Amino acid sequence: MAGQLILGLSILVGLHELGHLLTAKLFGMRVEKYYIGFPPKVFSIQRGETEYGIGAIPLGGFVKIAGMVDESLDTATLNAQPQPYEFRAKPAWQRLIVMLGGIFVNVVTGIVIFVALTYANGRYYYANNDLKYGIVAHKLAQEIGLKTGDQIVGINGKAFDDFADVNKVLLESNSFYTVARNGEKIDILIPNNFYEKIADKENAGQFLDPVFPFKVGELGAGMPAEKAGIKTGDRIVKVNNVPIQYYHEVKAALQQYKNQSVAIEVNRNGKLLALPLKVTSEGTIGFFPDSELKRTHQEYTLGEATVAGTNQAFGVVFDQIRAFGKIFRGEMSAQKSLGSFITIGKVYGPSWDWTRFWSITGLLSMVLAFMNLLPIPALDGGHTVFLLYEIISGRKPSDKFLEAAQKVGMVLLLGLMVFAIGNDIFKLF
Repeated sequence: MAGQLILGLSILVGLHELGHLLTAKLFGMRVEKYYIGFPPKVFSIQRGETEYGIGAIPLGGFVKIAGMVDESLDTATLNAQPQPYEFRAKPAWQRLIVMLGGIFVNVVTGIVIFVALTYANGRYYYANNDLKYGIVAHKLAQEIGLKTGDQIVGINGKAFDDFADVNKVLLESNSFYTVARNGEKIDILIPNNFYEKIADKENAGQFLDPVFPFKVGELGAGMPAEKAGIKTGDRIVKVNNVPIQYYHEVKAALQQYKNQSVAIEVNRNGKLLALPLKVTSEGTIGFFPDSELKRTHQEYTLGEATVAGTNQAFGVVFDQIRAFGKIFRGEMSAQKSLGSFITIGKVYGPSWDWTRFWSITGLLSMVLAFMNLLPIPALDGGHTVFLLYEIISGRKPSDKFLEAAQKVGMVLLLGLMVFAIGNDIFKLF
């Protein structure tokens, strides 16, 4: 998990800062330092005017451009006359391109990753029309009026194809599901603050899933199912003589027998076997289900993958905008929504999977671009606001003002970082 997090962030931060470096050098600016990671220094090498290095804290990076008021707050040379190679001596439009260079590279990186994954793997999804058994309504789904066995046939009054869309709509406001139940169609309103409940770790897995028949898939080593002789491919047909047809039924049955012995009846190649075992204290026996639902696979040409991957990349940004909108409208708590590198590390997961690694890294590249564009001093977006003001008004903010704004921005960012890390630590306990 830590290795994936460090590698992913190092790639993204390195590319982001490379965007600043290349555009600065393009316009003849002197780049004094290019670092991946923050001090203390682990390694560095001098090439021409630039020191390239690696810092010991692998959660960021920076470039030091001569004559620029940045997060280093190194303003010692700003009282002297601007030199031709300095950031402050260049036209505003060139400085604007340099500030947007890192964001541009992150956007391109995100798009390239999503396009490559889409072209290589295609898309696997559950088509809503193939979910003929309906949904399993867990606690939160029941709270808004959904029931197990319902079939969701519309979102906001429109038919949909990908079952994953039932979760994507939770970031929108004034939304509703249309469900088919006992021959009738019923609209189920989604409260505007509902996503906050979904995002709470205590409610993980408590919304909805498709109902599906299953076989036993991968077995947990040393778990009760393996010890009892259950094998991959078996069908569980009874738990203590209670008939089982779908996966949610076996989960519910086992929850009633925590730390108790039960008789599991399986169908193995047409032969029924009774296998006694003891359920764990969590109400599980240690296997992953192998769903028998049809999963749709869509392949893409390179052109189609380019369009689909680009849409997927910018979909991440639009989701961020919707989430911020909910926070500002008071429909979602910032405390339950913001996380630090601890949350990111959990998303990467404990095992190494290259497809998942690049999927998450692509997502983070788009998130990094969006966050850096926020108009906060010390972020690229803050610099961009000041430069746009200069271009439009023809008046350049003073170096003293920029220095003060940078300090305010640093305080805001450090406060946000402390809040996010503290929030993650609090969630662990």
